[in-house]
Amino acid sequence: MYNMAMLNEEIQKDLIRAMKAKDATTVSTLRMLTSAIMYYKLEKGEDRRDVKDEDVVNVVQREIKKRRESVELYRKGGREEQAVKEEEEIIVLKKYLPEQMSEEEVRKIVRETISQTGASGQSDMGKVMGALMPKTKGKADGAMVSRIVREELQ
Repeated sequence: MYNMAMLNEEIQKDLIRAMKAKDATTVSTLRMLTSAIMYYKLEKGEDRRDVKDEDVVNVVQREIKKRRESVELYRKGGREEQAVKEEEEIIVLKKYLPEQMSEEEVRKIVRETISQTGASGQSDMGKVMGALMPKTKGKADGAMVSRIVREELQ
């Protein structure tokens, strides 16, 4: 886990280290990540040089989600080699996320949020998720959070 104060700089240092070590997977993944971060800043209409750690975390999460979807599709299509490559990239990307919450921690926060919002069933899922996401953003997988909310609302 990296110090959240200078995440973008840490990515640049890791890219240089990977290039020196001739680690092709890490080099290609970090180059893609750097490009995605710059594109993200352009999309928001912000200065590309002013990269906040929050921006990096958002991009990393988005890129991991894309790769998880790709792994699933590659496996369905019988392309195991491509699925493994995507999983290797996920491992590289996860290094730049804050420490992830355990399922038990998420479940506790979900129960507290359900109680705070007064949610009583599946129809209240949107209300619970809206209140919950700021608490778990960057610290828990959105799919896991959604699954736990569904389970707790039943």
